[in-house]
Amino acid sequence: MDVILRQDVENVGRAGELVTVKDGFGRNFLLPRGLAYLASEANRKRIEAEAKHRVKKAGAQLDSARELAERLEAVSLTFAMKAGEGEKLFGSVTAGDVADRLLAEGFTVDKKAVELDEPIKALGVYKVPVRLHHEVKPEVRVWVVKE
Repeated sequence: MDVILRQDVENVGRAGELVTVKDGFGRNFLLPRGLAYLASEANRKRIEAEAKHRVKKAGAQLDSARELAERLEAVSLTFAMKAGEGEKLFGSVTAGDVADRLLAEGFTVDKKAVELDEPIKALGVYKVPVRLHHEVKPEVRVWVVKE
């Protein structure tokens, strides 16, 4: 069965490609989930139109992400935390805490977009990357000070 992929499918192909798959895989998996169209000239034109729309939408998303990144670069968040000996915190500052504080500052950022490898457990100044787009990753300054 020849199909035109609407989305990237692992081990099959990329969006817009004409691929040959087994009948059962195409009929029972790709077509019902909307991952592919049957190969025809009308569907080929439909895929091209979807690709143009996808490119236009991706460009708009990239522009808005760059604009937000410029504003985020200027943001500095301060967390007042209780600390013990050796400047170690009682508790920690997590990605969720950073996302909540950004929301309080007027920035809507998902906590999954805050790329904090592990929670901050010591006093100091940290640069925390925020993934807005696969090409745009601004860094927010996080100050952790003693309460």
